[in-house]
Amino acid sequence: MCANCGNPAAPGHWTEAGAAGPGERLRARFRRSQVLKSVLPSYGLTAHDGAIIPGIQLSALSGQEVIVQNLEEFWIEAERMIGRPVDPLDPRFLGAAGGREAA
Repeated sequence: MCANCGNPAAPGHWTEAGAAGPGERLRARFRRSQVLKSVLPSYGLTAHDGAIIPGIQLSALSGQEVIVQNLEEFWIEAERMIGRPVDPLDPRFLGAAGGREAA
């Protein structure tokens, strides 16, 4: 383990369920990043996970940034940054079908 950054991240977080090997875990990270990038702009936030550092970089339009280790920490920090709850299951974020059903 790297003494500076803690990489590689400890395996076994629930968000990696079903990912058998390193390649599948990496694909899951990239997919998770895509989903976050589609949800966050309406909250004035962005996310980046380039798989180079352990964790996810969360940024606000104000310039505030933080690196979190998992999705639980991610949502806590997102809500702290904007000062209100974030609902990642809001129907408008569930795709075209989810948005139409909620209308």
